[in-house]
Amino acid sequence: MPGRVATASETVACERATIDAGISARALMERAGRLAADEIIHRFRLALPAGVAVFTGPGNNGGDGWVVARCLAESGFPVTVVEAATPKTEEAQAAEDSAGVPATIAKSALESVPESGDDAARSSDPTGIGGPSLGDAPIVVDALLGTGSTGAPRGPIAAAIEIVNNARSEGAAVIALDIPSGLDATSGEHELCVEADLTLTFGVVKRGQLLAREVCGEIVALDIGLVGSPLHDSLPLLVDLRWTSVRVPEIPPNAHKGTRRRLAIVAGGEGMAGAAILAGKGALRSGIGLLRLVVARENVVAIHAGLPEAIVQPWPVDGADLTTLAQNAEALAIGPGLGNSPATRDLVGRVLVAWTGPVVVDADALNVFEGDAASLAKLLRGRPAVITPHPAELARLIGRDTSDVTKNRFEIGADFAHDSGAAVLLKGVPTVVFAPTGERLVSAAGTAALATGGTGDVLTGMVGTLLAQLGGRLPPAEIAAIAAFIHGRAAELCGPVRGTTLEDILLALPDAWNEPLPPADVLSKEATTEAILTCIPAVP
Repeated sequence: MPGRVATASETVACERATIDAGISARALMERAGRLAADEIIHRFRLALPAGVAVFTGPGNNGGDGWVVARCLAESGFPVTVVEAATPKTEEAQAAEDSAGVPATIAKSALESVPESGDDAARSSDPTGIGGPSLGDAPIVVDALLGTGSTGAPRGPIAAAIEIVNNARSEGAAVIALDIPSGLDATSGEHELCVEADLTLTFGVVKRGQLLAREVCGEIVALDIGLVGSPLHDSLPLLVDLRWTSVRVPEIPPNAHKGTRRRLAIVAGGEGMAGAAILAGKGALRSGIGLLRLVVARENVVAIHAGLPEAIVQPWPVDGADLTTLAQNAEALAIGPGLGNSPATRDLVGRVLVAWTGPVVVDADALNVFEGDAASLAKLLRGRPAVITPHPAELARLIGRDTSDVTKNRFEIGADFAHDSGAAVLLKGVPTVVFAPTGERLVSAAGTAALATGGTGDVLTGMVGTLLAQLGGRLPPAEIAAIAAFIHGRAAELCGPVRGTTLEDILLALPDAWNEPLPPADVLSKEATTEAILTCIPAVP
């Protein structure tokens, strides 16, 4: 089952619901620590004999660290626990007491660092913890600050974070428990923050992790046994490889272009033939059987040359053309490169009145409804529909500032989805899909290679293809989430961002669509067993 995405307060509420159901906070801590230790052993077994340094703080995250230290020591690995602050919660104190500081665990402290945490005090490392013993430890575990922490770290905690980051710069692998210390679990904001290679997060994925993936490394969500509750079940669902794979059927060997369905794309105003071509390529590399591109008359020759697989015709100019269009497709996409003008508004309106089937609306087909979301909602009601705005396009549509959309990306598309009956795919980091019924789906797949012109056009063609093929089987929000995940996954498969072009991403789409699940139905080659809820790869 994929993971859920939560704020800091939602995480606490889910844990409280579990405790109220009869599972103690100490039991949750024990399970979290044991699962984290198992994952560390599974991934780093060859390096662990050289030593592990576990940095603990005053709260329950520090208690998680003490459980990890005990479990690693019980497995025979030498462990140094660096206590940046003494445990202050009952559970953390119990975790330290149960560890017993056996012979395989050495204990040191950072509490002599002044609370002010000035740079001179931190860099002097008065305890010597940054000396040879820690410097030789190839594995460092961050259990300093947890989900509930806010604000910039200070004093011994700040000193410990700097030591952890210095160890990483010298070659140590850093594993953060639940969240990298110093990262705001809700907003993703951070000043001084642990930079992790691997984040083992407990129960739910935190919003801040998806907004600041660059400091989290690979994110692995571990199932610590949070019970279902109305809040938990209403949290956004993080789509992943397994969730996507089971929803996209293979194309059968006896398929023909009719069974692979037909898509019409209305796009490509004068001078914008490339937008139509890219949308068409996205559709073709997603398996559409027959593609029709409806473009400005001036672009017909260019489209024929750039995309010979497609049928090309000029924009519809009268009722007969619109009727023909409606009779030759199972789904329609409209918007890429149309241009923002009164003529475009008229074209979009006429097409959406004549075409009453499944539709994806993007780019200029959204921009022409700036400040008039109600008119677009009226045109979309009563059919399977998806809109695919980036934050600025959604801001224009609903009359908000782009900064408001970005700040509230997990909530802001819900009203339009409800009012229009259309799924809203809000592109960005991460992508959030809003269903008319209130469900939210999140895709964290992707890299900055998608931050280039034309990637949205490709996504439009992908969504249109799935609407044509799966519109009667899956709700539009799930279709949109599948397309967003595969789109992002293709970018990830291309590797480092610099040097990767949109053409590379298009060429990677077949591998993304057909990527096999790793053995044992886990989502990472290194991940362990049924305890894994989901895995999010590190940013290239």
